[in-house]
Amino acid sequence: MKHVHLATALSVRDGHVLLVASHYPNHPQPLWNLPGGRQQEGELLAQTAVRECFEETGFRAQVRELAYVSESYDRADGVHFVSAAFAVTLDEADAAPGEAREDHVVAVEWVAIDDLASRIVVPVVRDPLLTYLRGQMPQRYAGYADSGITIRWPSDSK
Repeated sequence: MKHVHLATALSVRDGHVLLVASHYPNHPQPLWNLPGGRQQEGELLAQTAVRECFEETGFRAQVRELAYVSESYDRADGVHFVSAAFAVTLDEADAAPGEAREDHVVAVEWVAIDDLASRIVVPVVRDPLLTYLRGQMPQRYAGYADSGITIRWPSDSK
């Protein structure tokens, strides 16, 4: 079984969360998520969140704390995912929302917390985030035996 470690940057401002819409080769529509991605060799997860946030949005992030960890299995591809979401503070002087910086990122937007449930369509992404934001995740952990989705990264198809 393949193991993939992911890290995301969670920034909340005035009742809005910073999201990115990413295009994946095996999905016709972009998928919304927190800025983030796969951990590189020799990189700590907090460093991954900071790097990915900058690469995808142009915002420099500073990690405040670990928000939550989620894990899931993509049974179709035999992949085990572990994702760490870090609460971050952004240096907003760096970039403006909407300036997507990575080739697979097609949009960057501050989304109202009330609109997250309709914007983020992948349950293993949406549900832990909403549970955390509602203050209903005392263990700061969510686990899914089946992710219900397969993601093919653009770099995997090259």
